[in-house]
Amino acid sequence: MKKKVLIVDDQNGIRVLLMEVFSNEGYDTYQASNGKLALEIVKNSSPDLLLLDMKIPGMDGLDILKHVKAIDASIKVIMMTAYGELDMIKEATDLGAIMHFTKPFDIDELRMAVNMQLNNESSSGFAVGS
Repeated sequence: MKKKVLIVDDQNGIRVLLMEVFSNEGYDTYQASNGKLALEIVKNSSPDLLLLDMKIPGMDGLDILKHVKAIDASIKVIMMTAYGELDMIKEATDLGAIMHFTKPFDIDELRMAVNMQLNNESSSGFAVGS
């Protein structure tokens, strides 16, 4: 079954770019421009990973992250932030985000991070083997 990636960003250009990149990687991709839509997609489609912008009008990234983790704690979340939101990054990590990228990010680094998270199921911190 294909892994599912949900891109949550209020900037259409970023959503379009990331949709194209991750569709080409073979993932089912979804997009949301706001928190309400993002949470509907999480409930209806159970994405494996969210790329979540920190600053979204209405419901910010931390609020969305809290709601997503309440719906399904196993969903992996990578935060995307503008420069200078370090206090929010720490809070996002405390809430369960696995990593963050600062905009403008290197698309190849982001692509590799997502592939690593979605294709390496043993990356949950448990030792494998003897």
